[in-house]
Amino acid sequence: MRQVVLDTETTGLEWKKGNRVVEIGCVELIERRPTGRTYQQYIHPEREFEAGAQEVTGLTLEFLADKPKFAKIADEFLKFVDGAELIIHNAAFDIGFLDYELSLLGASYGRMRDRCRVEDSLEMARQRFPGQRNSLDALCKRLGVDNTHRHLHGALLDAQLLVDVYLALTAGQSEIGFAAPAAGEERRRDNGYILPAAEAAARPRVRVSEEDSAAHEARLAAIRKKAKSGQCVWDAA
Repeated sequence: MRQVVLDTETTGLEWKKGNRVVEIGCVELIERRPTGRTYQQYIHPEREFEAGAQEVTGLTLEFLADKPKFAKIADEFLKFVDGAELIIHNAAFDIGFLDYELSLLGASYGRMRDRCRVEDSLEMARQRFPGQRNSLDALCKRLGVDNTHRHLHGALLDAQLLVDVYLALTAGQSEIGFAAPAAGEERRRDNGYILPAAEAAARPRVRVSEEDSAAHEARLAAIRKKAKSGQCVWDAA
């Protein structure tokens, strides 16, 4: 089974207000094992950021000025995800934005669910941990996933963290046919590519300094202080 763990970063919280995608990050899994294939792309949003979004991602219009618009990368992105099961945390958010981007390109592009199955890891977490906070950071802490290197929100970094969270949430599935292949065994990708098991090695960890981690927490605290609710969207259960 081919799965793609996906995350996006955007200019704001609602696509209905014309906000756009500024980054896409994807990690491929075959038979629940990372293959080493990833997709990451920064995107020129053709509009300004909403207050708060820029602070969380660390992205600026100046940085994105020379990046391609979504229309230029759409076919490459869709080729990467087509036919896969997408694993997304709070899937309605990301799928809503991606469907909006596709709608701007014309009806021929359809919708994401026309191309992929979608599994929402937030709904899975709510079923397993009802009444608890189930943000990505909260799940990392609860499930023992190291997220100390997450000093800013980034689509590929968050997708990599979600891989570990998803695998921990669904760990019992190894008992019903999803066990990792034996050493030297080959698996066939859904798209016909032969993947030696040796290629599915664990990805390297990136560490950041305590100073960077403290700066990240201070930035989130500032956003919470400005918000009427005292929270930002990344704190949502």
